[in-house]
Amino acid sequence: MAEPTIDWDAWTEQATEWLSEFIRVDTVNPPGNESLACDWLGRILDAEGIPYQTYDPGNGRATLVARLAGTGTRGKALILLSHTDVVPFERDQWTVDPMGGEIHDGFVWGRGALDMKSQGIMELITFLIHKRQNLPLTRDLVYMAVADEEAGSTYGIEYLDREHPEVLDCEYVINEGGGGSTEALGVERNTINIGVSEKGPLWLTLRAHGRPGHGSVPHDDNAADHLVKALNRVLTWQRPYVVTPEVQEYFDQLHAAGILDRAPTSAVLAELAEGNPRLKSIQMNSISLTTLNAGVKHNVIPAMAEATIDCRLVPGYDSERFIADLQRVIDDPRIEIERVFVASTLTTSHQTELYEIMARESKRVLEDALVLPSVSTGFTDSRVFRRRGAAAYGFVPTVTGPSEQGRVHGNDERISIENLRIGTQIMHQVVRGICN
Repeated sequence: MAEPTIDWDAWTEQATEWLSEFIRVDTVNPPGNESLACDWLGRILDAEGIPYQTYDPGNGRATLVARLAGTGTRGKALILLSHTDVVPFERDQWTVDPMGGEIHDGFVWGRGALDMKSQGIMELITFLIHKRQNLPLTRDLVYMAVADEEAGSTYGIEYLDREHPEVLDCEYVINEGGGGSTEALGVERNTINIGVSEKGPLWLTLRAHGRPGHGSVPHDDNAADHLVKALNRVLTWQRPYVVTPEVQEYFDQLHAAGILDRAPTSAVLAELAEGNPRLKSIQMNSISLTTLNAGVKHNVIPAMAEATIDCRLVPGYDSERFIADLQRVIDDPRIEIERVFVASTLTTSHQTELYEIMARESKRVLEDALVLPSVSTGFTDSRVFRRRGAAAYGFVPTVTGPSEQGRVHGNDERISIENLRIGTQIMHQVVRGICN
């Protein structure tokens, strides 16, 4: 049976309008208020006659789940996953209203335009097309818009995993954690990176205690002094490169495609890393100093000082081993290390039916596209599905240039209307491929 014709011009116009509206739904986390997003999405689903459920821990941090039933003859469900919360912003650094959802110059602007309300809209549209056109499904198709991803998922996917695990039962997941680019290693070529794994977050607080006193009488038990010396050791710590099999595969394929002109030996990869922060991050356990706090007054020696560091470990690296190494580097028993958030992820094979379909359909729309398995430097909710045994992929089928990619969590975040069209079309064709 032939697939019905789809008016992609009309759906692109609808995607643009909905994304603009969705950006205006304030789900900045903290505090989140993702129930507002569920209300907004719920109105669309109500109009389409699609039932859904919301799961709220009791604090307005709700997640929405809708399901179109399939025959199950081809396997368990495919979940189209997105998160509805967005990160804060510095309004005075933007040239547009961060919450305005403005449409001009061929772009939709605002916080969440890239991360990741746009993908939520792309997934919603293919979900609605299946309902409107009564397209056959050989597995359940699930639309899931979750809360709290940007702050560690306590009230989102981790809550569902703990309290409603049946909702997460599936074979495949499409989520953020990948993405397309107009270039690879400086070579102009459309590239779709499909995320098969991601670095594990290890958020730590370093805390020092000392003896308070008058600033005019320095002494050798100043908490701030202890902390600064410890941080200097941490930030000058020369850590080794750790090239995981999935990262090696990424570079092997770049070499095979002629993008990387030298064989990706350890020496070559280390050389590439030194000139590229992202390439360095995927090959190393990284550390970013993110906050510092000490003192109450200019002339008072503080009794306590603390700093937070955002560590990201390569896939499979043991967090306790890393902390033990960190303690040896600090070499000061006065420094406490508090574990704030620890998570890790498994790797999803790139030799699955869904991966093959994502690669095929990406190339069908973007004829010259190079499709690569990749590792995300950021963590996503895919980690929960991977530890449950599902094949979860980061798949954002758009192609953005370096100037756009730098806007994720940054200023003047935006996505082109053309990318909304490309992404929606590829997403739909992938879903048809794995569910038909």
